[in-house]
Amino acid sequence: MEPPRSRVAIIGAGNVGASLAYALTIKGAVRELALINRSAEKAEGEVMDLGHAMAMSYPMQIDGGDSYELCAGADIVVVTAGAAQGPGDTRLDLSRKNAAIVKDIVHRILEHNPNPIIIMVTNPVDVMTYVALKESGLPPERVISSGTVLDSARFRYLMAQHCRLDPRNLHCHVIGEHGDSELALWSRVNIAGVSLADFCTTCDRKCGKVDRENIERQVRESAYEIIDRKGSTAYGIGLALVRIIRSIQRDEESVLTVSSLVQGSYGIEHVCLSLPSILGSTGVEGVLDAPLAPEEEDALKRSAAVLREQIEQLGY
Repeated sequence: MEPPRSRVAIIGAGNVGASLAYALTIKGAVRELALINRSAEKAEGEVMDLGHAMAMSYPMQIDGGDSYELCAGADIVVVTAGAAQGPGDTRLDLSRKNAAIVKDIVHRILEHNPNPIIIMVTNPVDVMTYVALKESGLPPERVISSGTVLDSARFRYLMAQHCRLDPRNLHCHVIGEHGDSELALWSRVNIAGVSLADFCTTCDRKCGKVDRENIERQVRESAYEIIDRKGSTAYGIGLALVRIIRSIQRDEESVLTVSSLVQGSYGIEHVCLSLPSILGSTGVEGVLDAPLAPEEEDALKRSAAVLREQIEQLGY
């Protein structure tokens, strides 16, 4: 299927931005791509490298440089720029440093593009999504982030390993903060449409009991583990962003755990966090706030409180 004639701009040509650009190229997901970076040479180098791959992938127009004029006409602007999360850092440690960066970026985007859909990737991503929303003045459905889409994919992967199944047959959601207070929704796990409890009682594959605590720990600490070993995460988030972008571009109305402004779900307000959300051409078109197990709802509210405290410390 030919991609829609849309334009995507990526702010930041570091590991995440470059991985996203590469994933979009090999997937043939866009027809126009702009890569904007503080160092124009870095952006230009990435554009040259991607251009040389085009004969083996899909035709597209790729531009790069340090000018925010490249945001003009972009349907979607993805913000990956910011201070990196280093070994030992938590995502919340980055709040103050990256808030100033995000404010500047958002205003520069809007100078050349008054009504894009903005996808935040800069960590701590939920807090930065709230900053971008307030600074931009855009409708809440148009300012979102990658949220826990990658965390949910990690959950699916680990459960698939345990069950020895294709990860695409598992539906597993992580919600709340993209960070240490996130929670796995065990009450909603299903495998090929079968609840986890029913699957485990009828399965004859002798996989053993699911170690929920260990799986949750691995999901929560995956980024730290990867950063300790290779310095940054890139491939997983790159493909997670392609999934989000394609749902918006094609008006798929897919359900993904992006982060956006919560407006009363579970009694939560004035914070951005991840819930299963319907993504279409205008951004978030609805939130599936079906009942949670009591302990899950309590954990979600605690996660919201953690984020609200960080937001207030930034003066919002």
